[in-house]
Amino acid sequence: MPQKNNLTAERIWDAFTQKYQQTPRLFRSPGRINLIGEHTDYNDGFVLPASVDKAVYFAIAPREDDLVQLEAVDLNETYEFQLGDLTKPEQQWPVYQLSVLDQLQKNGLKIKGFQASFGGDLPVGAGMSSSAALECCLLFALNELFDLGLDRLEIVKMAQRAENEYVGMKCGIMDQFASVFGKEQSVIQLDCRSLEYKYFPFPMDKNLLILCDTKVKHSLADSEYNLRRQECERGVEILQNKYPEVHSLRDATPDMVEEHKAEMGPTVFKRCKFMTGEIQRVQEAGKLLLEGDLESFGEKMYDTHDGLQHQYEVSCPELDFLVEQTRSNDDVAGARMMGGGFGGCTINLVKRGGAENFEKVMKEAYQEKFGVELPCYRVSITDGTSEMKG
Repeated sequence: MPQKNNLTAERIWDAFTQKYQQTPRLFRSPGRINLIGEHTDYNDGFVLPASVDKAVYFAIAPREDDLVQLEAVDLNETYEFQLGDLTKPEQQWPVYQLSVLDQLQKNGLKIKGFQASFGGDLPVGAGMSSSAALECCLLFALNELFDLGLDRLEIVKMAQRAENEYVGMKCGIMDQFASVFGKEQSVIQLDCRSLEYKYFPFPMDKNLLILCDTKVKHSLADSEYNLRRQECERGVEILQNKYPEVHSLRDATPDMVEEHKAEMGPTVFKRCKFMTGEIQRVQEAGKLLLEGDLESFGEKMYDTHDGLQHQYEVSCPELDFLVEQTRSNDDVAGARMMGGGFGGCTINLVKRGGAENFEKVMKEAYQEKFGVELPCYRVSITDGTSEMKG
C-alpha cells in the first residue's frame, strides 16, 4: 500500500487491485510550477521551475504477453492494444501513453505488455503540465519495471520527444525536467541550452504559493505558441546580420534588440525585447533567492507578467485582472500569469498569515467580475518523480 494520508495514491492503488486482482508497483510524477522564465526554454534561455505536491500516479504490473491494458481512473475509461500496434487512438487520453511506447520502440528498448491504472490530483488545463507528468511517470515506471537502464536525464529527453513527435506539441524541455528533477523546498535554475542546472533555496516556512485558476482553457495557445517561436527566430535572423555569434535570443541583449528596432518592426521587436529581458531576469532572480530576498523576487514576478501582457502578448483579460487585484495586497510579494498563456493560472507568492483572506478576496472579485467561481490551489515544493514504497 502507498504511504498513509495520500488519498489520491490510495485511490489509484485501490482501483488497480480491484480491476486486475494483483499487487502493483506505484509511481508518482509531480506537476510543475515555473516561478520566472516564461517562453525562454525554446529560446535556449533559463527557467526557474519546481515540482509540486500535486501529481500523476501510475499503479502498474508487467504481463507475460504483448497486451497493454490502461485504465484512466478519473475518467472511468479503459483502453487496450498490442505493443505491435501503436496507431493513434481516437480517444484523446491514451495518446500520451502511446507516445511513450513510441519512443521506447524508436530507441530499440524492448518491453513486454503491462496493465496500469492511473490518475491524479493535478488540475488539467491549469498550466501545471499534467501531460509531461503523465509521460514522465509512465516512462520512469517502465524503466524500473523492465530494467531498461535509463537515467533521469534520458527519461526527461525521451518524454520531451514523445510530446514533440507523437503528440505533436513542440514544447521545450522544462516541464519534463522539473517533474523528474524536482527537489523539496528548492527551485531549479535550468539552462535550456546546456541542460546544466542548479538548485536554489525556496523556503516555504513564511510564504505560500497559491495558484488561481481562471478556468479559461488555452484555446489559442498552440497556434500562438508556434507563431511566437517564429517571431523570435525572425529576430535572431536580423540580429545575426550584425552579430554572427547570436544563434538564439539567449545570445542577445536588450540593447542589441533596441539597436535593430527599425528593421524588426513593432511586433518582432516587442517579442525580442521581452525575451532578452526575461532571460536576464531569471539569472537575477536566482541571486535574490540566495540572498533570501523574496520581496525583490516578487517584484521580478510582476515584471515578468507585465512583459507577457504587453510585449509578448500571451495573456488574457482574466489573468490580467487577477494579477491587478494583488498589487494593493500587502500580503502578496509577487504575482504573474504562469504557463504558455491565454488562460490557465496565476501564481502568487503570499505570506502564510494572509492566505485565507487572499483567497476570499480573490474569489469574490473574480465572481463579481466574470461570474465564474475561482479555484485556488495551495502548492508546496516537493521531490520529483519516484516510486512510492509502502
